[in-house]
Amino acid sequence: MKYLIVNADDFGASRGINQGVIAAHRQGILTSASLMVTAPWSEEAAGLGHASPELSVGLHADLTSSRSRESADWLSEARDELGAQFTRFRQLTGYLPTHLDSHHNLHRDPDLLPLFLELASEHDLPLREHSGVCYYSKFYGQWGGQTHLEQISPNHLEHILRTEIGCGVTELSCHPGFVDPDFFSSYSMEREAELVSLCDPRVRHTLEEQNIELISYQELARSRSNSDLYSVAEEDRRPG
Repeated sequence: MKYLIVNADDFGASRGINQGVIAAHRQGILTSASLMVTAPWSEEAAGLGHASPELSVGLHADLTSSRSRESADWLSEARDELGAQFTRFRQLTGYLPTHLDSHHNLHRDPDLLPLFLELASEHDLPLREHSGVCYYSKFYGQWGGQTHLEQISPNHLEHILRTEIGCGVTELSCHPGFVDPDFFSSYSMEREAELVSLCDPRVRHTLEEQNIELISYQELARSRSNSDLYSVAEEDRRPG
């Protein structure tokens, strides 16, 4: 069987991104999102998540302390910051995250990775690229600092579904959103292009054609058939 989790990064970064994530979930194929708890619109994002109980919400950690390593205690500060963001997630949402990843995939840093692995292990959370879920990141509208909308077109997304999604569970990461004049990002108009593709009815038809089943991280955690991937306690998980 082929199972696909479609996960939006940057949930909470701006109002336009929040609205785009919810639109991609309600009108498209998005099943999960990763919340930036220190971002200005994180509280709104948490509320939108509550209003969309089928949407899995994980933690999208953004460790500012890891960017300056002048302090001898920078790694300890990074651990404290990661823990604080985990606590903040629970304060905002009232439940544990369904999964764990990081802004710009900073958890790939060899110094920081043990901190993420420790947190993921403590709470039985799938950490991006360190679980039974295959991570696919090439649905992205920039290359070499240039915009390439053809990489996030409906046709290309269909091509990805036909050629890149194998047996087992795959996470396809994405960054849908609406352009927000109050939010500066080098990845802006591309977000709206992604949103259009995620909501295109041809994409859903291709999923059916390829026998790909959409699931979310919370469905994965609840599924007994995937108990070999994760040992997940139902206690203190997101209700529903």
